[in-house]
Amino acid sequence: MSDFLQQMLNTSNNEYAGIASEGISGSDVTGFVNTGSHSLNALLSGSIYGGMPNNKIIALAGESSTGKTYFALGMAKKFLDDNPEGVILYFDTEQAVTSDMISERGMDPSRVAVFPVATVETFRHQAIQIIDKYIEDKETKPVLIVLDSLGMLSTEKEMTDTAEGKLTRDMTRAQVIKATFRVLTLKLGKAGIPLIMTNHTYDVVGSYVPMKEMGGGSGLKYAASTIVYLGKKKDKDGTDVVGNIIKCKLYKGRFTKENKEVSVQLNYETGLNPYYGLTDLAIKYNIFKKVSTRIELPDGKTAFEKQINANPEKYFTKEVMDKLDAAAGKEFKYGNNNDNEV
Repeated sequence: MSDFLQQMLNTSNNEYAGIASEGISGSDVTGFVNTGSHSLNALLSGSIYGGMPNNKIIALAGESSTGKTYFALGMAKKFLDDNPEGVILYFDTEQAVTSDMISERGMDPSRVAVFPVATVETFRHQAIQIIDKYIEDKETKPVLIVLDSLGMLSTEKEMTDTAEGKLTRDMTRAQVIKATFRVLTLKLGKAGIPLIMTNHTYDVVGSYVPMKEMGGGSGLKYAASTIVYLGKKKDKDGTDVVGNIIKCKLYKGRFTKENKEVSVQLNYETGLNPYYGLTDLAIKYNIFKKVSTRIELPDGKTAFEKQINANPEKYFTKEVMDKLDAAAGKEFKYGNNNDNEV
């Protein structure tokens, strides 16, 4: 049977086709990229040790000032930390990223290439050229692509119309974006390269309940493997604002339940807090127990939540983390029995 199927594959000349038992190029996820937050890892993959798929597109969407760029840079830093030979290809549509900004985020600027782009077509052409060359050379050096942000990309038609003084809206933009990501999805999968894309959201006019929608047209929703909507509130230490608490809601996911939410902490000084949000999961699944104003730990000792947050490595031991990983599977994965026990 496999010989017969192989003949069919050869006849099709489809470079992406494959026999399911041997793995399907571009479709099978071979690993995950750690986001730097155990809670966000769990939301995206069902494991606190997982993260975003290593060959798919993830969209981080939110209103202005919800920390999309900061979040993308934080994930890029974690990627470089976890992959000493890895590099970042950063497509910047706002010309806002500088060497100083990259260095201040703790990243080696010599491992980050920045590509200023203004149109969807320019991004598509440059990204596809790079990916095709990567595949042709059979490169294995880990690569992460960041597009920040899709919402700021124009189109060649819009640029021409503007130069000619035309005020008509470009009605082709959604189709151009759809075609771009339809091609990129296949190529990224084959190359094993993940893409983080930031995008804006807007309020849906006339909806029965308040709803947010992501810009770029419906095609983008189908192309992205994962879409996370971001919202934020200020994180204070007394009266001082020290960062943001960012609510992450899974709008679309292939591995975990949609519409689930987690919160992560972005501190202005220390960056993304890997452990933020785990205490709530531990309490829900009886790994920790809430006792009045304190939290009872597995060894019977108690501590205030502020103490746990201040020194998480002391309280989130390997045993606790493994239990939390099992809890994350129950909480976020499809088909798991959510009985609040691990």
